[in-house]
Amino acid sequence: MTTIVTQRTSTPHWPVPQERRTVTVLFADIVGSSALVERLDPEDVRALQQAYFDTVAGVLHRWHGVVEKYVGDAVMALFGARHSDGFDAYRAVRAGLEIQAALDRRPMVGDITLRVRVGVATGEVVVDLGSAVDGGHGVASGAVITAAARLQEYAPPGAVALCAATARATAGLIAQRQLAPVTGRVPPAPVWHAVGPVRPSADPHDGPLIGRRRELATVRDQLSRAVREHSPRWVSLVGPTGSGRSRLLHELTTSLTTVDGVAVRWCVAACQPYPDQVLAPVADLLREFAGIRHGAGPAVVRDRLTATLTPLLPPARVAAAVPALERLLATPDGSAVSLAGAAACRDALLRLAAQRPLIVAVDDLDRAAPAVSRFLHALFTAASARGLPLAVVTLHQPHWADTRPGTARRVAVRPLATVQSGRLLRLLLTRAGQPVALVDRLLPMVGGRPGHAAAYVRSIVDGADPAALPLPDDVHRAVGAELDRLDGERRAVLMAAATLGGVTAGAMLDRALGWTPGRCGPVLRGLVAAGLLVPRRAGGYAFAAPALRRLAAERLPRALRAVFARRAGDGAQVDVTHPDAVERNDGSAPDRPTAVAVAVPVAVPVAVPVAVPATHRADDPATARRPDTPRIARPAPVRRFWTTAPSGDVPPDRSAAALAPTRTAQVATPALRSIAGGDRSPGVYRTPAPVPAAPVVPESSVPRPLRRRGALTVVRAAPGVARAVPRPPLIHPLGGLAASA
Repeated sequence: MTTIVTQRTSTPHWPVPQERRTVTVLFADIVGSSALVERLDPEDVRALQQAYFDTVAGVLHRWHGVVEKYVGDAVMALFGARHSDGFDAYRAVRAGLEIQAALDRRPMVGDITLRVRVGVATGEVVVDLGSAVDGGHGVASGAVITAAARLQEYAPPGAVALCAATARATAGLIAQRQLAPVTGRVPPAPVWHAVGPVRPSADPHDGPLIGRRRELATVRDQLSRAVREHSPRWVSLVGPTGSGRSRLLHELTTSLTTVDGVAVRWCVAACQPYPDQVLAPVADLLREFAGIRHGAGPAVVRDRLTATLTPLLPPARVAAAVPALERLLATPDGSAVSLAGAAACRDALLRLAAQRPLIVAVDDLDRAAPAVSRFLHALFTAASARGLPLAVVTLHQPHWADTRPGTARRVAVRPLATVQSGRLLRLLLTRAGQPVALVDRLLPMVGGRPGHAAAYVRSIVDGADPAALPLPDDVHRAVGAELDRLDGERRAVLMAAATLGGVTAGAMLDRALGWTPGRCGPVLRGLVAAGLLVPRRAGGYAFAAPALRRLAAERLPRALRAVFARRAGDGAQVDVTHPDAVERNDGSAPDRPTAVAVAVPVAVPVAVPVAVPATHRADDPATARRPDTPRIARPAPVRRFWTTAPSGDVPPDRSAAALAPTRTAQVATPALRSIAGGDRSPGVYRTPAPVPAAPVVPESSVPRPLRRRGALTVVRAAPGVARAVPRPPLIHPLGGLAASA
């Protein structure tokens, strides 16, 4: 039986009661139930229904599905309604296949057999988080629920039908067969039939490694010292999904083949999501060690094991170890027999390390059962006691409750630098036959994660519009899992911060969430410690990953977004010279042109717009706010700015009619055009609306901090009269980064 181990949040308090979530819906119904009920006695019908519902509910619970309702003989369940691990669709399809295996043509009550249709659909819904428990009717609302019910009608008896989104989410994990499109719908809906789980293929990793010199050097040094000094080392590569951990491991296995002229042997295994057997990674290590392919026959397995163990063990030990290892490869289920095979595998690896240096690597260890960690610890402890040239390399995500030994070295796989991300995007776009100019568009979205860069390029190759790129499906699933690992308060703070802007402060978040002042402080510090937020030296917090901010904002329903914005706007202050006063537009939220109208004592409809571009860096000393810079309240976003002053301040030699503007001029700099109401896509600026020309104002009316900060340029036209012209701020163009890459 499959053993499922996941981490769930435990905080019962949810400041955000509803979320827009991508969930997977499973709908199962009995074939011919009406005719079956008509010919059976009511007591038999009752017994049959109880056996059917108990079987289905048991399977759904094992795969962490939430049974929302029973509709007659049909069962509807949700996967990912409150917590997501990134494999909701996979778990739903596995549950559907297991339901069919448990029910199809099997006697349930007496000699009565049942046939069931199952439909699985994935899509966006609004979820009531407080009701996301078994029997919580009305938990989710969305078209995907109807789609799942329709799919099961189109599924053959005994089959599991998938929608296109579910098929994409399980590609490479579930064997699928596409069926004829469903007619009667415009356009016809494609349908897939799930065949069964398959072993995922390894990533090719055929491109050059970009960046990672420091991480690579650190790990190579640790592994080389383990070989030279006969002192075992344990190295953990820690990073989120898409950070490039597996790519770094591939580089190590291909480059570190000898140490001081001595050949090094690698044994590498990867933990699959929800393996059918708890010791499957240990069995994969044995296959790597003995050179046995998956699906090899019993005779081939026996011969390969015998040939591998003969140089390492005495003949009597070989005869006893081969049967135990065969059972481990056949059924690595954690039973006493398979545990005996794991002990024999550990002994064989230690014998090999005594003859030549050995490095054992396990990828995605956070997916494995505790039995795999115990195996690695026993191997490392025995090697340390014997002084063998052995090293253990593990790869996992930061959230995992790591049980490494105290002497282990933790190497964080951090985001790539901006220039390195640009180089990677150029390489990926060139290999995909796409314009290299798209680097400017994609660079702010990838957040330094190589996996995200590859996903965005694949989405463009698949036909996505580069001007309005959605989050790729795999990025959406991975980032959603990162968000769901947080408790309710941290999730609420991230969602509020994502809605209010690119850089937010604790006081604004307290107002938005309706919390007492200071409550957000510890939560924000915890998010910084988790690597999800980055503190700015000028004040406030910014998102470490653009995809996380985008998904966190999209999860909030429209009504909650409006409530947060209204609360935060009450008493909100904006620093004119703060480089991050304007949120960065990464495509996840509508443009919000921000400007400050400085009122001047002139009896003409003029104003001085001071725009702060989104491309300023918060840590740039040239743009950091000085203590003497005043704060001016944020006005409503407008495209033209006018203020009127008393007529007594009009210069005596000029009338208001003469000073009234007769023409308009477009702002010359791209940054000011974008703030004034144009499209502010990264690297692309368009100006649909003109703005007033710079007015003539008394020099004394220009605030001294604005002149000192360079926001206004004073051009003397006459004694006591100056022309206040908005000065274009320093821009860090994305195109320059791409060109340098």
